[in-house]
Amino acid sequence: MSADRRPSRRLVAVVVAATLLVGGALSAGILSLDAAAPGPAAPPSAGPTAAGPTTEPQEQPQPPADTAASWVGSWATAPTAVPETGVEQLEDVTVRQVVHTSIGGDQVRLRLTNEFGEEPLVLGEVHVAVRDGADGTDIDPASDRTVTFGGATSATVPAGAPLVSDPVDLVVPPDADLVVSIYLPEPTAVTTVHNFPFQVNAVAQGNVTAETSVNPVREPEQWLFLSGVSVAAPTRSAAVVALGDSITDGAATQVGANHRWPDLLSDRLRDAPRLADRGVLNVGISGNRLLHANPDADKERESFAAYLGDSGLRRFDRDVLAQPGARYVITLLGVNDIGQAGGRSSPADKAVTARQLIDGHRQIVARGRTAGLAVYCGTILPFGGTPGYDTPRNEATRHALNEWIRTSGECDAVIDFDAAVRDPAEPTALRAEYDSGDHLHPNDAGMSALADAVPLDLFR
Repeated sequence: MSADRRPSRRLVAVVVAATLLVGGALSAGILSLDAAAPGPAAPPSAGPTAAGPTTEPQEQPQPPADTAASWVGSWATAPTAVPETGVEQLEDVTVRQVVHTSIGGDQVRLRLTNEFGEEPLVLGEVHVAVRDGADGTDIDPASDRTVTFGGATSATVPAGAPLVSDPVDLVVPPDADLVVSIYLPEPTAVTTVHNFPFQVNAVAQGNVTAETSVNPVREPEQWLFLSGVSVAAPTRSAAVVALGDSITDGAATQVGANHRWPDLLSDRLRDAPRLADRGVLNVGISGNRLLHANPDADKERESFAAYLGDSGLRRFDRDVLAQPGARYVITLLGVNDIGQAGGRSSPADKAVTARQLIDGHRQIVARGRTAGLAVYCGTILPFGGTPGYDTPRNEATRHALNEWIRTSGECDAVIDFDAAVRDPAEPTALRAEYDSGDHLHPNDAGMSALADAVPLDLFR
């Protein structure tokens, strides 16, 4: 659902996000490295000539050895496009961003992205470090590492492509904050975003990727050009992917507190016997829908709808199946399909039926199982009292979808989010103590109730 109620921290107009594809990003055609390339090969020669000695090939940078037992996602986010009116330019700046880990490891890899870019994205330098303190973007200088790509310290990401870094030797603690600093030396159009991360980041002038502290010229509450962090972990480790909308994304929670329900689920797993090696990856997008891609609205609505992302069905392979170490997926999608039609982000002719939503969930189950994932379906939360959502027709659709999720037996398991937060005296509405005030998004206490509703035995 759209996060109309933005956090009361200063937003910057620059918005960027990150995609989640991995794989052959280091192969030719996917990654262009800005390392010095050898010149044309010299013709064969028996030895030195009057012009000088034979030209020797230049040595190419070599990537660090990959010694990981396996790579498992520790943090992730999902990308969206930016409306034409929202695209801005960055040049000669460092973008410094904070991400919260779930599991730890002794090596780390980053996933950068230019998924929605129409021009190559030039990365002048990238650093990763452990954050110093509980807020801000300062780093522990002893932990600062330069990130390489095929052995080079700079890289160019082609339009529409992701980029996976070399392994970086860095002890990444679980339940910790990493700081990723990206230097953009050239004019760079901000065309790929994750909006509403509920985390304050920084944009600083010049290349200050290695500095302990930076002086922000802007403090965006967006993630820019960064879509994933994976760690080297034991072979038993695995990732849980949370596929959802703004309720999963963390809408209405305290900025910087990591009180999204996937974060709180990660806390529970870390404290449970034999489950501390389960990473949790949040690929929720505010306003996202299961069935329809965004924007599908008219021009008047398009500037808002661009941030709502591709449909869950369309982005499933990229945002779920491509995650390193993914073994489980939890769905919490459908409320915006029900409530958005006729609103500012979707025309009225996009109204959906319960049968269409059920068929969409069946596709998620089939595609997840084909890839070897267990698919756990979450019931849709109540929205009584929410303007535009709370109608008899919409409530009937929600009820029918939830009944199918609970009783069909077609999902690998059911997570009854609805039962966890609904008002016992008025089951079509959130409990007052869990209501953020808009009757749609749970507050921090409600997020805790959602996390508590997930049976941990599902991940053993």
